[in-house]
Amino acid sequence: MVFIFGIMKFKRIYLLVLFIIFSLNLVFAYEATPENNARSIDFVWTLIAAFLVFMMQGGFAMLETGFTRAKNAGNIMMKNLIDFCFGAIAFWAVGYAIMFGAGNLFFGTEGFFLSSAKSGSDLWQYAYWMFQVVFVATAATIVSGAVAERIKFIGYILYSIFISAIVYPVVGHWIWGGGWLAKLSTPMIDFAGSTVVHSVGGWSALAGAIILGPRIGKYMNNGIVKPIRGHSLTLAALGVFLLWFGWYGFNPGSTLAGTNWSIAAIAVTTTLGASAGAIGSLVTSWVKYKKPDVSLTLGGTLGGLVAITAGTANVSPLSSIIIGFIAGILYVFSVSFFDRIKVDDPVGAVSCHAINGVWGTLAVGLFAQKEFGGVNGLFFGGGIAQLVSQFIGVITVFVWTFVIMLIFFKLIDLIIGLRVSKEEELKGLDLSEHNTEAYADFPISAANN
Repeated sequence: MVFIFGIMKFKRIYLLVLFIIFSLNLVFAYEATPENNARSIDFVWTLIAAFLVFMMQGGFAMLETGFTRAKNAGNIMMKNLIDFCFGAIAFWAVGYAIMFGAGNLFFGTEGFFLSSAKSGSDLWQYAYWMFQVVFVATAATIVSGAVAERIKFIGYILYSIFISAIVYPVVGHWIWGGGWLAKLSTPMIDFAGSTVVHSVGGWSALAGAIILGPRIGKYMNNGIVKPIRGHSLTLAALGVFLLWFGWYGFNPGSTLAGTNWSIAAIAVTTTLGASAGAIGSLVTSWVKYKKPDVSLTLGGTLGGLVAITAGTANVSPLSSIIIGFIAGILYVFSVSFFDRIKVDDPVGAVSCHAINGVWGTLAVGLFAQKEFGGVNGLFFGGGIAQLVSQFIGVITVFVWTFVIMLIFFKLIDLIIGLRVSKEEELKGLDLSEHNTEAYADFPISAANN
């Protein structure tokens, strides 16, 4: 008992010392002016938003694991962890400078290794880098689900480095870093990244899935598509809720200012877009397949979030519902389409992120309203100019991302091999790639092979 009370007393003293140090820091290093207070609020808001977006890595991990087989669960965990780790270092060394460094209309050429950040009183570049790196990680990890259950781990690592250092930052520079799409006579609008993040990840996922080919047994010779069901809809649903939660950092956080009251309106359009996406996919799957499909409804929820991301600060709540509902419909038909052309995407990543990234970006040119973001789209008297700029952005980002990633994946395939062997795929990547089992106490049934 004496020992326990001693520990408790030590903890109280320790907390008191910390409080005094913190108070002295405020007194001697921080002048509480209105400007400094506002700046501090913006710092805190931006970092909290970054931490929320970071949690989306966990959401993707749960979603992808749930939608794939138990014998590959550990491999999914590793990919979602490691693509952030390698990607963060690649973005620190190279990607951030290409995306935001001074340069030309196509890429930045200064600020490598975060050398543009200042120490001392102005640390904003550190906060901004932290917010941007979690966006990079989101784009990168989208591919993990589309190439699940058959990609070599080393090939995936190389992909993560490449997209984080080169592919994503170039697109980011065009739209967010003062590049040519931001300099159009009517600048392209992509507030939080339907194109910059989601389309880049989605088109990369499509390239990877094409080069890898479908999983063994997915498409039969007689044209029948064999469902390969994931092992846990529970984990998949948890992943969707975590992603939705993280999206409140993704969209409202893109104001980069806690003093910007529009974060409330952005949170509302984010919520309504997601909700309408879920309803759109639920209704569509119910009509199309005679039952309200769980996995399609989960995917449609994310499709609604992806679609509203570009225009979340520029459209009304009613418009966000329309955008989200259409996204849910598109998701269901897109999943079916890619199965028909034998592109095996275990988690519907291409349908969710690429297709609805395009739809959400174009929707800005239709539904934008001046009272929300200062611009009117076609449906609100703004003419066709904004829609044309959105279309130019969508097409050029598709060409850049899809073509370069197709070439990259093919090169990796030729040099070291991109896909595991048939025996390794049937055994499962947990054992063949990592010599481990996610569910060691539970036998993996023959149905999983």
